[in-house]
Amino acid sequence: MAASGRGLCKAAAASPFPAWRRAHSEARGGLKPEYDAVVIGAGHNGLVAAAYLQRLGVNTAIFETRHVIGGAAVTEEIIPEFKFSRASYLLSLLRPQIYTDLELKKHGLRLHLRNPHSFTPMLEEGAGGKVPRSLLLGTDMAENQKQIAQFSRKDAQAFPRYEEFMHCLALAIDPLLDVAPVDMAAFQRGSLLQRIRSLSTLKPLLKAGRILGAQLPRYYEVLTAPITKVLDQWFESEPLKATLATDAVIGAMTSPRTPGSGYVLLHHVMGGLEGTPGAWGYVQGGMGALSDAIARSATTHGASIFTEKTVAKVQVNSEGCVQGVVLEDGTEVRSKAVLSSTSPQITFLKLTPQEWLPEEFVERISQLDTRSPVTKINVAVDRLPSFLAAPNAPGGQPLPHHQCSIHLNCEDTLLLHQAFEDAMDGLPSHRPVIELCIPSSLDPTLAPAGCHVVSLFTQYTPYTLAGGKAWDEQERNAYADRVFDCIEAYAPGFKDSVVGRDILTPPDLERIFGLPGGNIFHCAMTLDQLYFARPVPLHSGYRCPLQGLYLCGSGAHPGGGVMGAAGRNAAHVVFGDLKSM
Repeated sequence: MAASGRGLCKAAAASPFPAWRRAHSEARGGLKPEYDAVVIGAGHNGLVAAAYLQRLGVNTAIFETRHVIGGAAVTEEIIPEFKFSRASYLLSLLRPQIYTDLELKKHGLRLHLRNPHSFTPMLEEGAGGKVPRSLLLGTDMAENQKQIAQFSRKDAQAFPRYEEFMHCLALAIDPLLDVAPVDMAAFQRGSLLQRIRSLSTLKPLLKAGRILGAQLPRYYEVLTAPITKVLDQWFESEPLKATLATDAVIGAMTSPRTPGSGYVLLHHVMGGLEGTPGAWGYVQGGMGALSDAIARSATTHGASIFTEKTVAKVQVNSEGCVQGVVLEDGTEVRSKAVLSSTSPQITFLKLTPQEWLPEEFVERISQLDTRSPVTKINVAVDRLPSFLAAPNAPGGQPLPHHQCSIHLNCEDTLLLHQAFEDAMDGLPSHRPVIELCIPSSLDPTLAPAGCHVVSLFTQYTPYTLAGGKAWDEQERNAYADRVFDCIEAYAPGFKDSVVGRDILTPPDLERIFGLPGGNIFHCAMTLDQLYFARPVPLHSGYRCPLQGLYLCGSGAHPGGGVMGAAGRNAAHVVFGDLKSM
C-alpha cells in the first residue's frame, strides 16, 4: 500500500530492527524450553506485562509474529528516510506509574508535549478576501476563550465550567483503570477468602461515587447519552461542538448522535503527560520508541523477546490447565502461565483448543462488536501544509498550529453524522472526518531536512464495501485521493507536496497488526463491552475459563489506547495466582 514518491531523498539505510532483534535474542542465550510465563504478542500491553512480571521475579518470554515489536505502537520506515508511527501516533493515556515503575526515561523515552493541541480551520466561502476563521485550543484558558468567542461569547464563558465538569468525571474514573473490575463470580460463589479479596476491588467504585457526589445523575448522562445531547446543553457554536465531538467518535463506528458516545470522549480526555492533565504529545522517534523503552526495561531485568516467532496454539494438559504454547515451527515452550496481548478473538477462537472453553463463552467472544471506521494514511511531504486559515511563515518553519491535531471536515456535528451514515450504507464517507497530525513539526528526526511526516487518521470507512465488495488497490487509492482533495480545499498545494503514501484500510489494519475488523480498541468501547463486561461478563478480571490463560491486551479492562493498564493489571493478577500455586 506504500506509493513511491518523486525520488526526493536518497535510499535509506538498512532497517535497524533486525539488529535490535538479534541483540535481545542473543542476550538471553536463545530460546529456552521452559519459562515461568509466556506472553503472546509484543504490543505495548504485552511488553508492559512482561516488564512487570520480570521485575517481580517471574521469568518471562515474549513471542511476536512480526519482525518488529510494538504491535500498533510501532515506528516503520515505509518510505525511505521518513519514519512513521504507522498505526497509533499520539501519547497521553499511558498510566503515570508505568513511566516511573519501568524507568522509561532511563531507558530512552523522550516526549514532545503539544501546546496548543487542537486546530480546526473553517472552509468559509465569500469571505471577501478575509482569512477564514479557525479554532485553536491549548492549555491557556484565557486564550481558549478568545478563540471560542469568535463563534460565541456565551460558549467562551461556559468553556471553563465544561472543562472542570469533565475533569471531575475523569478524576472519578481514573482509579478504576488501575485495578481489575469487581469479580462478581467470586463475590457470589467464591470461597470466603475470594469474597474478601473481591470486596477490596469495590474501593475504587466507592471512591468514584464520593468524587461525583450529588452530580452523579449528570455524569451518568455523559456516559450514556449521545455526545451531541451533552454538548448541546453546554454550547451553541457548531465549530466548538464538532471539535469536541471528534474525541467521542475517533476510532469508533458511532455517530455523535449515538447513545453512549460520551464515554469514548471521556476515554480520550482522561490522560495526561508529565503532570499536565489532558495533555497529548509525540514520542521522539515515533511510537516505536515507546515500545523500545518498555522492551529495554523488560530485558534489563531478564525478560526474553523473540520476533518472527508466531504462536500457533496454547497447550493444555489432560487436567485442563495451561502448560505453555506451541510455535508455528512446532517448537513447544512450557510455562505455568500464558498471557495473550492479542485480541480476544485471536486468543480464544484461534489459539485456544475449543474443547477446553465453555460453548457460551466462545459464542460471546464470537459476537463481540469489532466494527471499525478507520483508514490510516501515512504521508511523506516535502513541505508543511499551508492552510488558508493560517498561512505558513515565509521561511516555512513550523507554526504553533502545525503541532496540533488538525481537524478537517469538522465545522459542524452534522458533517460527522453524515460521514457516519455513508459508512452505514457501505460507502466510504464522501467528506471523511480527518485528524491530521505532523509529528515532525516537533521531532525533526522523523524526516529529512525541510520534509515532514503527516499522519491522517480518517473515518468513516466500512470493513466491507456495499454489495459485499472487498477493498482493492483501486478502491484504496480512490479513497485516499478523496481525502487528499479534502485537505487541498483547506491547504492548497498539499497534493503537490506529497512524496509518498501508505494507505491502511480496516482489512489492512487487521492483516498487519492483528486488529479484529481493523478496530484499534480490539473491540468496541461501548457500555456493553466495558468494565464488568470486557471482554464478556464474568470474565473481566484478565482470567478466562481455562486455568493459566490470561488476556492482557486492549480487549481486556480498561480497553484500548496506548495506556498499558491492561498489561500492568494482568501482570499483578498473574503474579498473585503464581504465588498461591
